Amino acid sequence: MESSRVTQTRTPAPSAEATDTGGGGHGHGASITALALAALGVVFGDIGTSPLYALRTVFTIDGGVVQPKPEDVYGVISMMFWSMTIVVSFKYVLVLMRADNNGEGGVMALAALARRLYSKRRGGAVIFLVIGIVGVSLFYGDSVITPAVSVLSAVEGLGTAAPSISHLVVPIAAVILVLLFLLQRFGTGRVGALFGPIMLLWFVVIAAAGIPHIIRHPGVLQGISPTWAIAFVFAHPVVTFVAIGAVVLTITGAEALYADMGHFGRVPIRRSWFFVVFPALVLNYLGQAALVLNTPSATKDPFFMLFPNALQLPVVILATAATVIASQAVISGAFSLTRQAVQLGLLPPITIRQTSKNEGGQIYLPAVNMLLFIGVMAIMLAFRSSAALTTAYGVSVTGALVVDTLLLLLVARQLWQWKLWKLIAAAVVFGGLELTFLAGNLSKIIHGGWVPLLIALAVITVMTTWRRGRQLVQQKRQWLEGSLADFIEQVNTEKIPRVEGVAIFPHPSKDTTPLALRANLEHNHIIHEHVLLVSVLTANVPHVPHSKAFFRDDLGYTDDGIDHITVKFGFSDDQDLPKALHAACLADVLDIDPDDMENASYFISRGGLRVGAKKKGKKMAMVGWRKRLFVGLAHNAADPAARFMLPPNRTVTMGSDVVI
Repeated sequence: MESSRVTQTRTPAPSAEATDTGGGGHGHGASITALALAALGVVFGDIGTSPLYALRTVFTIDGGVVQPKPEDVYGVISMMFWSMTIVVSFKYVLVLMRADNNGEGGVMALAALARRLYSKRRGGAVIFLVIGIVGVSLFYGDSVITPAVSVLSAVEGLGTAAPSISHLVVPIAAVILVLLFLLQRFGTGRVGALFGPIMLLWFVVIAAAGIPHIIRHPGVLQGISPTWAIAFVFAHPVVTFVAIGAVVLTITGAEALYADMGHFGRVPIRRSWFFVVFPALVLNYLGQAALVLNTPSATKDPFFMLFPNALQLPVVILATAATVIASQAVISGAFSLTRQAVQLGLLPPITIRQTSKNEGGQIYLPAVNMLLFIGVMAIMLAFRSSAALTTAYGVSVTGALVVDTLLLLLVARQLWQWKLWKLIAAAVVFGGLELTFLAGNLSKIIHGGWVPLLIALAVITVMTTWRRGRQLVQQKRQWLEGSLADFIEQVNTEKIPRVEGVAIFPHPSKDTTPLALRANLEHNHIIHEHVLLVSVLTANVPHVPHSKAFFRDDLGYTDDGIDHITVKFGFSDDQDLPKALHAACLADVLDIDPDDMENASYFISRGGLRVGAKKKGKKMAMVGWRKRLFVGLAHNAADPAARFMLPPNRTVTMGSDVVI
């Protein structure tokens, strides 16, 4: 008798009150204050160390077109203050962080949210996928430059504090970066707990350093008025266009702030920004401006010259620690975005290690860590100074800002039902300012700005190649696998011998037969008493509760022991298949004793990949070099057994070669 059924688990979903952490979506016992302190050590390092080089770059860019005179200083400070206010405070902290995808932030999560909101629009999924790929690629360019420029800018303070050892700047910076990347394996939670108090001290110190100079020159406070920025733009339009490329350095780290939201939650990040980070940055920038007005020669290094000679060396040490932390923000952000890209099928499966039992967002990706390290060291050794690196900085940052604004407008229209005037206002204020930043930074391309763009282009190439290659492989495998319905009919008609136990076959669909299952029957002429085909889906949300995670189909026969189950994970969930299937048995989704699952055997269908020769008269689905790139990526991808956390002693790999 033929029948089929679809069953969902009866496990209740956790309540919103039980899991909410102010937009983080993770349940934990840590207080908001403790998380806010830890966030200082991971989230705000990048933007918090911008005072080391931002104002200095303004006065040194293009040979010093911005002069240390009141109208120029007030104009620049006004642009800096309002850039932080509009882009960071309003756009990211107050508006964009409301558009979290079940607690996760970053351009990939935002693109996934937009895809879900516009899922009924024709072509919408592809468009948002492309936008997300561009955004995350630009972020990778920023992730490579930030650690190099941040650490170099701090260590270069030795030239002011101890000129006799200034020739050791690059070697010292290299050692520091090596230690930073070695620390990543311990996780962002432990790193944040260690770095948080250091960053709190940093913000207190830079705020305290600015106050005495503001008191000596209180007129600098008028630089907060937007009228000075407007006057500067109209009086010096060409100079403004040049200066804007340096002003953008005050908001580097805004995208990392958003990408790291899944690590700590919305409320802790907001509190850290408004109560600690923003006030400290404003006081320090105002202090630097006051110093420049009183001592024009201070433009060569206004940050370190804020401090008395006796304190400069200790401040160099503290600044170095702070810039190490600055690098942490983009590294942890890159980890988060990479996992999201893997879960959405844009990158090959890679090893992902959970570094916290309580926080789903705290992860370590060894391959990404190594690639970032190689890129950072290469960039630093090539440019050898923060001044040279700042010319390469900004293009990828501003590009990522524009992508986020575009997605924000699309999400706001559907999610919050913003009226047209609101959308136009946000587009003009956020988009207009960021497009100006982008235009001002395009002039840097020939002076080093090509570096982050080249990195972004490489990432785009890898993502699009992997996505297209997967489609080709799936098409080929469908032909090799054959119909699952015909296979089940054969099993039931021919009375194939059965052996005790549970055999589990991870497989993308219930339409075709897993290669491992077909190979097992052809070579061993038997199948197991319980055969379970498992399809794993990744939802466009970070986390999927058990109540919505399991869907079962008995494939037409109720008594042949062959079943199919779909297990749905969020893109931030660990894809622990044995644990998920055990939960499905406990919830009666599967008619299998939970104890039997402890001894189940897992069969992976995985054959070799080969690049086939081009056939005459046939158009290639993908050019040869992209096929070879795909095969290389596939060979270096994480083993599916590791990806699904399958027990090694009970996992067998079988399959046939696939030619693309």
